[in-house]
Amino acid sequence: MSIFKAYDIRGVYGTDLTEEIAESIGRAIVTYLKSKTLVVGRDIRTHSPSLADALISGMTRQGADVIDIGLCSTPMNYFANGTLGADGSVMVTASHNPGEWNGFKLCREQAIPLSGEKGIKEIEAIVADAAYDPPGRTGSRSSHDIRKKYYDKIRGFADITGKPKIAIDYANAMGIVEFEGLTDLFEITPLYDDLDGTFPNHEANPLKLDTLEPLQDAVRRSGATFGAAFDGDADRCGFVDNDGAVVTMDLITALIAGDILSRDKGTILYDLRSSRVVREHIEACGGTAVMCRVGHAFIKNQMRDCNAIFAGELAGHYYFRENFTAESSALALIMVANVIDKSGQPLSDIVAPLRKYHSTGEINSRVSDAASIIRTVKDRYRNGRQFELDGISTEYDDWWFNVRASNTEPLLRLILEANTPELMAEKREELLAIIRG
Repeated sequence: MSIFKAYDIRGVYGTDLTEEIAESIGRAIVTYLKSKTLVVGRDIRTHSPSLADALISGMTRQGADVIDIGLCSTPMNYFANGTLGADGSVMVTASHNPGEWNGFKLCREQAIPLSGEKGIKEIEAIVADAAYDPPGRTGSRSSHDIRKKYYDKIRGFADITGKPKIAIDYANAMGIVEFEGLTDLFEITPLYDDLDGTFPNHEANPLKLDTLEPLQDAVRRSGATFGAAFDGDADRCGFVDNDGAVVTMDLITALIAGDILSRDKGTILYDLRSSRVVREHIEACGGTAVMCRVGHAFIKNQMRDCNAIFAGELAGHYYFRENFTAESSALALIMVANVIDKSGQPLSDIVAPLRKYHSTGEINSRVSDAASIIRTVKDRYRNGRQFELDGISTEYDDWWFNVRASNTEPLLRLILEANTPELMAEKREELLAIIRG
């Protein structure tokens, strides 16, 4: 399987991804972007330093000057790209994948992402054919610490009184760096706050609910106002309320949108898997709600197209215009704190009115012919309001669903929401019977 994916480059270190391949990718990035200056940062994985060195070697060999920002979160990498006026950037990370994995997240200028649709496949072809431009010079490598400027930027959005008590699960990963310069704003109960690229305690992935159990326990024991859990490169964040109950990421999108719209009216994007209540809440707060397809590259491009001020994705990505339409988990955390502080209510009470519908969550099914099944589903539910923004979505007055194919695996992903738990269960089984045969 190719390491060149829909949204990034990713594989198992030493098998799929080596220093030799990293150097070739560095040369190919410069060839493709025609870049003169690039930003490179890395996560805490044990092999990230050597891969970063090899990547930078390829870039400088190809004539680009590289600004090495060292150990950083992915949101910091995006911030450095835009702030330093670079022609592009690479973050050496495999995000939430286990420790034996690594990879690269790539952007052009202003943190505009490269994707399989535009950029990554071209870079793959350049590497495969060794079709590098003839370098005219050898580039330079310099170091830059972006952290203070990033923290100062994020701190400016805090609108809280006192020092709220919160719990944070850093997962031994880049959330430690993402939030390091902001800890004085809170009284923090920390979990797994030692950097360790082997991730010894649990996978750094808040989408896996079992990874949230230590955080839930910590919130209950400490009496925290809420808990937050970062993923491996800190471009995603999961939340639990004051009772330790998981707050789904689409509801967090609604809450953050409300905080932003209290200061600045505008367009908010939400991904098509989100609860109907997200659109309802955005509109109730005076915003314009626009649905978007799944995937950070698509969302960031659409944000630019419609000048959106914020976007949220069910997977826990929160995108801010203030960070070049890219993620900032630290800013998301601060805005959740803002909401609680302004309301004077516990998070469980704030979220309660938003829990008005009943969702299946995303259900994966391994299939042999995704396209055929999607056609069957489309025909079966043609009496509903249908659109094909990503896969097939169909809406009825009292329920809706989306079925879409995975970009990387032979899977179909179903998500369904209904007005009652009984209708949700009935329609879930109905759809799964079609999908799974």
